Amino acid sequence: MHYVCPACESENKLDLTFPIEEYVCNTCSHLIDAAGNKKTKHLKVPTENVVLDVGQKGKIEGVEYTVVSIIVKKYGTGIFWREYSLKDSKGNDAFLSESDGHWVFITSMHPDDFKSKNSKLPTYLGRTYRWYENTPCSIDAAAGFFDEHLDFSVATYKEYVNGTRMISQEKTSKKSEYFYGVHISKHDVKRAFKIAHMPYYTGVGIVQPYYFDIKQMVNIFCVAALMICLLQLYVYTSRTNETVFAETINFADVQDKEMVSKSFTLSGGSAPLKVNAFSGVDNSWANIQLSLVNEKTNEIIYTSKDIEQYHGYEDGESWSEGSQSEEFNLCGVSSGQYHFLISAEKEGALPTFSNLQSPDSKVMISRDKSGTIEITDLFKAQTTTFTDGKTLEKDTTELGKLVKASFGTSKIDSLINAEAPKLTTDPISSNTYVQLKATWLPVSFWNFGFILFIMIVLFIALLIGRHFFNVSKWKNSSNTPYATS
Repeated sequence: MHYVCPACESENKLDLTFPIEEYVCNTCSHLIDAAGNKKTKHLKVPTENVVLDVGQKGKIEGVEYTVVSIIVKKYGTGIFWREYSLKDSKGNDAFLSESDGHWVFITSMHPDDFKSKNSKLPTYLGRTYRWYENTPCSIDAAAGFFDEHLDFSVATYKEYVNGTRMISQEKTSKKSEYFYGVHISKHDVKRAFKIAHMPYYTGVGIVQPYYFDIKQMVNIFCVAALMICLLQLYVYTSRTNETVFAETINFADVQDKEMVSKSFTLSGGSAPLKVNAFSGVDNSWANIQLSLVNEKTNEIIYTSKDIEQYHGYEDGESWSEGSQSEEFNLCGVSSGQYHFLISAEKEGALPTFSNLQSPDSKVMISRDKSGTIEITDLFKAQTTTFTDGKTLEKDTTELGKLVKASFGTSKIDSLINAEAPKLTTDPISSNTYVQLKATWLPVSFWNFGFILFIMIVLFIALLIGRHFFNVSKWKNSSNTPYATS
């Protein structure tokens, strides 16, 4: 298609053929009557936020369209939107409308298809549309080729909306037409026509979809929850409580040092390791420091626990607080080979005692509050001092040999620690050990419940967000279904 402007003799070409009645010269911007080949009016050139050119081609939903004209329409004194007229190779019409960066793909429709028992709630293809607003407008600028004469009188658009779809009735003094529009993302328009820069969008478009697909989110959440439930059920039914570690530790054996426990194996998915600690505290306290060591990765989970128990009699009433046992969990422990590093301490010193006599009545042992050991040779009436039971156990003198022979064991330190509580009269000193028991539990429901809780909260937040989104979408409508303040 080729026309020469009678005003400036510029060529106006379009790689598409269809009957036209008017065109706007792309050089002098005069509106030209094609039949009479004469200028009728000088028009303003569409420039602001116009991103497509007359003659530009692009594919939408697999159909190639050519931009044949551009019209900028004006509402009031400062509201503008752009309409791009498109034609395919068969001459079928379509339109792209852009306002504040929001795009709508529009096609013509027959008015008889738009049934209306209620003027505000008509239906089309089984969907009910709500009347949005009446918008009077006029042409502010134009460019391109037109198959009918432009009408510069005030036209009225009556718009009906259903989600991302709309029906628009354009009524002028000469005729009334109906159009069907569907939201199209600016990224699809940019990709279809290979546009470098798109206008920024502001506010909420009349048929703009919510940022998230609620139905799709529900499906994803339901599938995820079902999979988590099945996995949780499998792991839970395939696991039972299993005691993986149980040992009694003497305070004397871990005084100022750590004890390395035997290795144990945890099998299965990550789960809590429950630890129970008991010590015979009596108006006193004890403390246990526990490190769980993964022997493959050397990862360490450390914890410290106080065991306290106090009681008394005051103002005619007895009272008590605390407990001789404490229970706690090491959470999220994965499968693998482990051991404990254990250290412990308690209130008070080691149990003091005196007159631990050997079965043959040759040796007597005593220990004071500092842990110092006194050995008395009863036949010689001589007393020798040792710093602790281990030193005595390692002693190779005649006295050391006599003690081992008289008591019938080389493990003198263990013998002292075992017999001391029997001889002491101090209740604090009589507490000489702490018992530890570790149980491998089934997989905790805590993480499972937490994930479901987060999913529910997120879903509720999405619903609330969609409500306010729709309120914002309808705020310019006099027929909003939402309460206004």
